[in-house]
Amino acid sequence: MNTAKPFDPRRLWPSTLRSRLFLILLAGLAIAYGLSFSVLYTERYMSAKAVMLGTLESDLATSIAILDRLPANERADWLDRLSRGNYRLVLGPGLPGVPDMSARGREIAAKIEEAVGPRFPLRIEAIPGDVSRLQAHLTLTDGSPLTIDITPRGIMPIARWLPYVFAIQMALIIFCTWFAVRLAIRPLADLAAAADALDPNKKSPALSDKGPSEVAHAARAFNAMRDRIAHYLEERVQILAAISHDLQTPITRMRLRADMADDSPERVKLLHDLSEIERLVQDGIAYARSAHGNGEKLSRIDLASFIESLCYDYQDTGKPVSVSSMVSGTVATKPHALRRILSNFIDNALKFGSSAEISVERREGGDIAITIMDRGPGIPEDQLEAAMQPFFRLEQSRNRETGGTGLGLAIAQQLTAAIGGQMRLYNRAGGGLAAEIVIR
Repeated sequence: MNTAKPFDPRRLWPSTLRSRLFLILLAGLAIAYGLSFSVLYTERYMSAKAVMLGTLESDLATSIAILDRLPANERADWLDRLSRGNYRLVLGPGLPGVPDMSARGREIAAKIEEAVGPRFPLRIEAIPGDVSRLQAHLTLTDGSPLTIDITPRGIMPIARWLPYVFAIQMALIIFCTWFAVRLAIRPLADLAAAADALDPNKKSPALSDKGPSEVAHAARAFNAMRDRIAHYLEERVQILAAISHDLQTPITRMRLRADMADDSPERVKLLHDLSEIERLVQDGIAYARSAHGNGEKLSRIDLASFIESLCYDYQDTGKPVSVSSMVSGTVATKPHALRRILSNFIDNALKFGSSAEISVERREGGDIAITIMDRGPGIPEDQLEAAMQPFFRLEQSRNRETGGTGLGLAIAQQLTAAIGGQMRLYNRAGGGLAAEIVIR
């Protein structure tokens, strides 16, 4: 059974706008150039043919008149003088031939008949052979036969330099087409690159608005859109920070009233709920601060000492945190932000995996990868990206009963961007989760 797919002509059409514009412009220019060349060639061909046939008619009329008036014994001396490059006069009946039926032969015969006139009956034949030849047979006034041996030549032979000029012109057309497409597509490519790199949380240079008016207008519109997005995000974060901050006062009053109330199961439940709300408010404030950017300055730290200090802090409280691999050297980063990121990863590993393992390795290019690993339930593959979104919590293994507001990983991601790093979550082979941060 033949399973081959039918041929689709659309596959030959390039997929990129650059290639499509290049082909369209190049084909249009090449066709226009070809038509111009054809019209010019045809006009010159017709002009040259008219000149040649006109010259043939006038020269033959003069030559035949001279030979008809010369004595028979003097005609042989004049044959070379009266012959031309494309015809030769011969005394005698000439060679046997066949009737010429070609359009070119009929056209030449008509001109010869016009030149000879009705005084001399004319018969034109084609002479077989490798070279195209025509012979016109007539009889002079005294009865002497005269043959006109015609060898038609190309009217406009191609000059040797013409192919080189044509190649140079085509190369110029290709270059101009490429340059025009490049000028047209480059602003679009710059706009696409700026859209890919768009991050309202980072201060990046504005897209250049230099160039044609349409390009400048698009660049200004993109810059304005980026500023609006950043403003909207900042406004949302400010609202979150304001609400979280303002909630602290009523929460404090409610806690004081609950503390003054009599001991009862309802009081315990109320204090538990207040703790949950207070934790949510604190995480909201922390997320707002991290989204606003961390004001901490970069400083160079000894990475091994930093990781070991963090590990010892957990071990002093009896937490099973260990270091499996380490690299030496210093790194420029924001220590407090990095400590908070790693503490968040370690707390999650201890909460859901009972232990945490820290691995530090140096990768190609000098990047440092710090990975916090556990042997907990992990995260479903289709929810790894969503797990880093604000207020996202898994319903089964990481629910409210185990604590958490869904902002920890979002805060870690914000702080990672603030120190110029990259964050990634992935499930380990054999079970468990790995949280990785890569810094330079």
